[in-house]
Amino acid sequence: MILQALASYYEKLAEAGKAERPGWGKAKVSFGLNLREDGKITSVLPLKQEETRGKKIVWVPQMLKVPEPVTRSSGVSANFLCDNSGYFLGIDRKGRPERAKQCFQAACSRHLDILKSCHGKAAQAVKAHFENWDIESGESYEAFAADKEELFSGVNLVFLYDGKYVQDDPEIQKAWENYCNQNEVDEKGLCMVTGEIDEIARIHTAVKGVPGAQSSGAALVSFNAPAFESYGKEQSFNAPVGKKAMYAYTAALNCLLRDDRHRSIIGDTVVVYWAENGETAYQDLFAEMMDPKPETQDVLNDVFKRLQRKSSVDLEDIRGKLSLAERFYVLGLAPNAARLSVRFFYRDSFENILKNLENHYENMTICRPKWDQTYYMGIWRMLQETVNKKSKDKTPTPYMAAAAFRSVLSGVPYPAALYTDVIRRVRAEQDDSESHTEKITPGRAAIIKAVLIRNNKKEVSVELNENNTNIAYVLGREFAVLEEIQEKANPGINTTIKDRYFNSACTTPAVVFPILFKLENSHMKKITNKSIEIYYEKLLGDLQAKIIVADEQREAYPKRLSLEEQGMFILGYYHQVQNRYKKNNKEES
Repeated sequence: MILQALASYYEKLAEAGKAERPGWGKAKVSFGLNLREDGKITSVLPLKQEETRGKKIVWVPQMLKVPEPVTRSSGVSANFLCDNSGYFLGIDRKGRPERAKQCFQAACSRHLDILKSCHGKAAQAVKAHFENWDIESGESYEAFAADKEELFSGVNLVFLYDGKYVQDDPEIQKAWENYCNQNEVDEKGLCMVTGEIDEIARIHTAVKGVPGAQSSGAALVSFNAPAFESYGKEQSFNAPVGKKAMYAYTAALNCLLRDDRHRSIIGDTVVVYWAENGETAYQDLFAEMMDPKPETQDVLNDVFKRLQRKSSVDLEDIRGKLSLAERFYVLGLAPNAARLSVRFFYRDSFENILKNLENHYENMTICRPKWDQTYYMGIWRMLQETVNKKSKDKTPTPYMAAAAFRSVLSGVPYPAALYTDVIRRVRAEQDDSESHTEKITPGRAAIIKAVLIRNNKKEVSVELNENNTNIAYVLGREFAVLEEIQEKANPGINTTIKDRYFNSACTTPAVVFPILFKLENSHMKKITNKSIEIYYEKLLGDLQAKIIVADEQREAYPKRLSLEEQGMFILGYYHQVQNRYKKNNKEES
C-alpha cells in the first residue's frame, strides 16, 4: 500500500516536471572541480549556498541534478560524475590510503567504460583526469589549499568544463542513459506494486533525508541475511518489486524528504505527507494546521467553519479550492541502522483528517492566562510539554511521539504514555521564574483535559466548572484556595504549600489535607480584612460540602488517587487558579 501510493505520487510529480526521469537524481554537492581539456584541475569552485535557519544563516550544499548514485554498503562502488574525494582524487581523511586508491581505480574504470564512445571536449577532459591524475602528490595540489579540510571530508564533488557542469553535457547524458539501458538484466517476475511483469529490482535505491539514518541513505525494502530469506529467494527478490516501481517510489520519497516546507520531525520520526492528485496546496494547509502560528489562527478558524458547512475549502493564500474528498496520505519513518522503520502510515479523505484535527484542537482547548493567546497548540509544542526543559536532550519519547501523532490524525485514543509523561513532569518540576519553568503549564493542563475526554470519556470543561462534584477535581480547587489564603496572609512569600505539599496532596489527600487545614487556621489569623476572611471561609465551606460521604454524612478524603483522578486534581487546581487571575484582570479593568 505504501509503495503503491508513493509510485502513484511519482507519476504526478513527473507530469508536473518535479521529478527526475529514470537514471537521474538529486544530490547535495559542496564543490566543483574545474577541468582543462587535458584533465588538469585548474581550480575548486565552492557550490554551497546561504540558507536561513531560524535566526541563523548557514552555508549548505547545493542540490544538483546528477546521474543516479549507486547503493553502497561496505564495499567499493563508484558513482558517475558525482562522488567524494576518495573516488575522484584517491584522497580522504579516513586513514586508509590503500582503500582510497581502490576507490579511485573503481571510479576510473567506471568513467572510462561509460565515456569510451564519447569524443566531446567535456568527456575527453574527464577521461584525461582519471588517466593522468597523480594520487601520491594530489594532496599537496595548489588548487586544493583553500578548501583542503572540507574537500577531503567526504562531501560530494562534481566536474566542470568551460564553466558548465559536465553532467549537463548532451553527449555525456546520452552515454549515461545508454549505459543504464544496457545494464545487466535481472530476472523478470510479477511486480507487487503494479501487478505487471517487469525486471525485479535486486537492490532498491537508498532513501536519504531521514535524521539519524546513514548519510549515504537507508533502505525501505531490504533483505541482506539468510534469516530474512524464504522459498530460496535472495535479497529483494523476497518482495518482488519491478525496477520501474522501485525507481518511482524511491524518487517520490526522496523528493518528499527533501521538501523542508512539507515535512515534520516528531521525536525520531520524520513525517511526510501528500495529496493523491499531487497538488501542494493540500500540503500547505496541512503543514499550517499541524504547527499553527499566531498569524494563521484565523485561517484555521475559517477552515473549521467551512468544514462544518461541508463546503470546499477556498482560501486565497493557498490559491484555489481544495476538495474535501481528496485522498491524503501521511507517512512516518524512523531510522533503524541501514534500514528505515515505518512508524505509521495513514490515509483518509482530506475532510476526515481535518475533522480529526478539529476534534483534537477542541479537546485541547483550555482557559489560559491573559498573556497566552495560543488557541491552537501544534503537535510538536504539545509533545514538548512531556520533556524536561533543563535536560540536554529535549526530544520526546520516540514511540510515544509517533503514537500521539497517529492518534491526532486518526481520532483514536491518545497513547497512555502521553498522559503519564505529563503527570510525571508535573510531579518533577517546580515553579521557577528564573529558569522560566512552571509546574502546571497551560499546555500540560490541555493535554490532561484532552486525554481524559477522549480516553476516559470524562466531561471536562474549558474553564472552572463550579458544579463539578468529582472529588479529585474539588480537592484540586480546594488546594488552590488554600494556597491563595497563604499568599494573602504572607504577601511576597517565596515558598508556598504548592512547593511542599502539591505532589503528596495529589496522590494521598487523606494524609495531607488535615495538615493543610491546620496551616490554613494560622494563615487566616494573619488576614486583617474581615470581608476577605469571610469570603474564603464561605468558599472553603462550599467546596467541603461537595466532598461529603453520603452514607456516613461526614467529611472524608480518599486515601489514594488513581492516575485518572490525579489528572482531575490537577485540572481542578489549574481552573481555580486561572479563575482567580481572570477575576483580578476584571477588577483591574
